[in-house]
Amino acid sequence: MIPSLSFGRTGHQSVRTIFGAAAFWETPQRDVDATMDLILQNGINHVDTASSYAQSEKLLGDWIRRHGKQFFLATKTGERTKRAAYDQIRRSLDLLHVPQVDLIQLHALHEEADWQTAFAPDGVIEAVVQAREEGLTRFIGVTGHGVPVPSFHLRSLEKFDFDSVLLPYNQVMMQNPLYAENFNNLAALCKERNVALQTIKGVTRSPWNDVTQNRTTWYRPLEEQGDIDLAVHWILGNEQTFLNTAGDINLLPRILDAAHRFETRPSDEQMSQLSERLKMEPLFV
Repeated sequence: MIPSLSFGRTGHQSVRTIFGAAAFWETPQRDVDATMDLILQNGINHVDTASSYAQSEKLLGDWIRRHGKQFFLATKTGERTKRAAYDQIRRSLDLLHVPQVDLIQLHALHEEADWQTAFAPDGVIEAVVQAREEGLTRFIGVTGHGVPVPSFHLRSLEKFDFDSVLLPYNQVMMQNPLYAENFNNLAALCKERNVALQTIKGVTRSPWNDVTQNRTTWYRPLEEQGDIDLAVHWILGNEQTFLNTAGDINLLPRILDAAHRFETRPSDEQMSQLSERLKMEPLFV
């Protein structure tokens, strides 16, 4: 059984493997339906999407229209100003066929100009607060990518009491001393404040570089079950973290299989051997 953990202070006992609906970018509806069957069969009770994930909200929403909302539902707005973000949130609710989502997240807030606009008067933070006051969402989070993101999240938590954060986390990324230090500082603050700590890019192998792209992920993922096991078990070995699954529905069964079999965290030596054998590279530098 996949382990679960209280999702911060929300009161939701979330399976620690959250389904990342970026995998529904432009997926045929029949494949979306089959994937939703798979995640429910595996006990997944938390789904994460975003307004910028192409057709994801629409495809997921069509399933919800027919089957009802059976899980904790999160989406994201990439807008930075109040009016645009509020309108986008309303559009997301329409596409998802729900009157309320559980979590709205400020998407990809990891650049200075965006950050300044988001927290300025008439910024996106005012839109998500209004959405919460109106019952359009229950909770508010923030996400980001790249090496600077944990430091941005630390700053964001100084400005606003977010319920969750989301950022990259894998063994290769944590070999960057600056990233590791800021990630660990962020994790400590999240633990202190009971903020949910979501992670992405968990099964990243490297950028695509010169390799022919054969997956719907924008990075080259791990593909063999044994390799995915090590990566997933390493992340779940941090008892504080949630793992958001990769954006490829064909990798999902292997990730879920690994999560079901989690017992202990692989050793540093095992992870180093994996990295050396596959010539793994950090996605962000």
